[in-house]
Amino acid sequence: MARLFSDITHKKLRRFRSIRRGYYAFCLFMLMVVLALTAELWASNRALVVKYEGQFYFPTYGAVITGDNFGLAYQYETNYRELKARFSEQAKAEQSGASNWVLLPIVPWSPYEQDYSSDGFPPTAPSISQQHYLGTDNSGRDILARLVYGFRTAVGFAFIALTASYVIGVLLGCMMGFVGGKFDLLFQRFIEVWSQVPFLYVIMILVSLTQPNFMLFVGINVLFGWMGITWYMRTLTYREKVRDYVLAARAQGAGLWRIIVHHILPNTMVMIVTLAPFTVVANISLLTALDYLGFGLAPPTPSWGELLRQGVNHLDAPWIVASVVTAVSLVLITVSFIGEAIREAFDPKHFSRYE
Repeated sequence: MARLFSDITHKKLRRFRSIRRGYYAFCLFMLMVVLALTAELWASNRALVVKYEGQFYFPTYGAVITGDNFGLAYQYETNYRELKARFSEQAKAEQSGASNWVLLPIVPWSPYEQDYSSDGFPPTAPSISQQHYLGTDNSGRDILARLVYGFRTAVGFAFIALTASYVIGVLLGCMMGFVGGKFDLLFQRFIEVWSQVPFLYVIMILVSLTQPNFMLFVGINVLFGWMGITWYMRTLTYREKVRDYVLAARAQGAGLWRIIVHHILPNTMVMIVTLAPFTVVANISLLTALDYLGFGLAPPTPSWGELLRQGVNHLDAPWIVASVVTAVSLVLITVSFIGEAIREAFDPKHFSRYE
């Protein structure tokens, strides 16, 4: 680790760990991300392991296994909850299937699967016996499963849009600040014009003309999301390009890209690191708001905004709005704590002084 980071970077990381609120928020957020990425292992209607006739099956990440493979009278995907119940009955009756068993996830429901097995009509209240730990929505789908998969969609959207926007904005901002002149003036005017295009109207037009999907919203967000970081990087590059280390690199014959990538970017990285968590918050809030307004991802895609709209429309089912509001608040507060801690820990005033 000592070779990977400089002494100043180690000081900044130690400073970040000393800010307990931000450090624990970071650990909690990373745990939530890992759980969301591995959601199929604990929130899915596919079994983790099936033992049948002495052979083991692992359906979670594999191909569809039809029911006739397990002695069921149909040729579509196996209902593993039904299969588990059947194996349990065989075991109680001490028949030949006594050695067969099914291991299901903790939440044995898919975010798309509808459950109408209860006596009343959905939405149904939380039930441990039915393994709907946060209840179901107005279509009978498990809320916990939809929250988890909706979080994975929102985080994936936030990080992909963040990466693409920052790659464009950082490189363009550095070039504007370093090259200056007509190049800088041209892109300043372009950014001023482009920033006046109404973002919501563009969303509404494209959603009405095309089928909304994940990559469409990522592309639209990138088209409008790169401008903010561009101004910051342009200003910082203007300041850094007159430093002695940049002048020395130019005197030694370093080219434009080498100076930007190897000299200016490492010394302006604090701005990127500081703004990134707040950009993640903004991206998650954006997707949630679009889904809530009906301009987001096409149903039945799991979405926090869609759940929030259901909760508002079904106030007689308070578990819906309570679940999604708690989840959204927890994630946004956690990421905000991380951003505050990073901003304080990576503040260059603590580690450098210019004379």
